[in-house]
Amino acid sequence: MARIDDFRAFLTQGGARPTQFRVNLAFPQNLGGANGAAASAVFMCTATSLPASTIQTIEVPYRGRTVKLAGERQFQNWQVRVLNDSNFLIRKALEVWSAGILEHSSTSGAVVPLSYVVPMEVVQLDRNDMELRKYKFHNCFPTNISEISLDFGQVSQIEEFNVEFSVDYWTVESGDSQIR
Repeated sequence: MARIDDFRAFLTQGGARPTQFRVNLAFPQNLGGANGAAASAVFMCTATSLPASTIQTIEVPYRGRTVKLAGERQFQNWQVRVLNDSNFLIRKALEVWSAGILEHSSTSGAVVPLSYVVPMEVVQLDRNDMELRKYKFHNCFPTNISEISLDFGQVSQIEEFNVEFSVDYWTVESGDSQIR
């Protein structure tokens, strides 16, 4: 029979907390507009998630049965929620980046992928700000910068918006194991 103290013994350091994290955004320097945005993002990114990945299944029929084999790994897009300051610092940097990839009024834009992709990180922290685990996202670029809702009824709120980034793959860069 399990006891409460047995449960506590397995919940090391009181468990990982969803409020203890840091997002390290990066911006391509060649597209401009990113001055100070990365430093601000450490404070202004208020929500995100740890990464998901899926191994697709290949189903092969064999004598009336379906045999399932491991297929390719797919990485989901990564989302971040950002508080908007009155200078629109992060929003402007993301809009400049997005316009550098593909302009608003034409089909011109960056043609070399390495000129518009950057690595980014999510760091899970303990209650004393020590790193528990660091996920590094490789070859990121914004695919969706969401709207900012404006509403006379939102009197005691700060604007926020979501950003969705395309991610080629992620790795674990710290913690008790390295995943590459």
